[in-house]
Amino acid sequence: MRSSIESDRTDGAGAVATTRTQDRADEKSATAPRRCKRGVIATAVGVFGELLITAGVVLGLFVAYSLWWTNVVADREAGKQGEAVRDRWAGGPGALDTKDGVGFLHVPAMRNGEVLVKKGTGNSVLNHGVAGYYTDPVKSALPSDDEGNFSLAAHRDGHGAKFHNIDKIKKGDPIVFETKDSWYVYKTFAMLPETSKFNVDVLDAVPEEAGVKKPGRYITLTTCTPVYTSDYRYIVWGELDRVEKVDNQRTPPAELR
Repeated sequence: MRSSIESDRTDGAGAVATTRTQDRADEKSATAPRRCKRGVIATAVGVFGELLITAGVVLGLFVAYSLWWTNVVADREAGKQGEAVRDRWAGGPGALDTKDGVGFLHVPAMRNGEVLVKKGTGNSVLNHGVAGYYTDPVKSALPSDDEGNFSLAAHRDGHGAKFHNIDKIKKGDPIVFETKDSWYVYKTFAMLPETSKFNVDVLDAVPEEAGVKKPGRYITLTTCTPVYTSDYRYIVWGELDRVEKVDNQRTPPAELR
């Protein structure tokens, strides 16, 4: 009897064990696809994360190139061109060289030192860290002309960013243009913080948007706005206050001392 009972218990235990083993196997077989799916998702997330990191690095390098390295390269080139112009000035009288540079712009409020000014406003000119005077769509006057608008453009960000701080200029601030034999001292009288890039009226010989109605000797500075975009244009106008002849020591006017 005891043997029979023990045998039954053993058989019962064996049956229970067999059932549990089967249940575990079923659970494993059911869990395997879930783990597989989780593994695929984890891998995809990891790859996507790496791509984002790579894209961020590439974008960061591009920004550094656009806003820092192009400034370094442009400033070097502008320095070389400026030195060449001053070397020619030291050589004695000569014809105005509109290609290599007509002079230097000084705007204390922008805190950017002297800016070489050349002919033209295309990127082939401005990307070298200089300012350019307009030849199209409205032809600029030159400071030596009896009347007209000496209209200039320069980059606000990258490639020297010579007009980056144009928004620091206030009414009454001096804008000085230096040529081989003269200092042209202008006084700021109007600003236009935002206008269409297609608004060429700001370059007119009599820029009525600045509030003037009669011919005079004006200067206009133009650049892109807002910062880091080229959607609109920022404009500053000045009017000639006086002209000083350059002396032997090339002493700058009081506004630059």
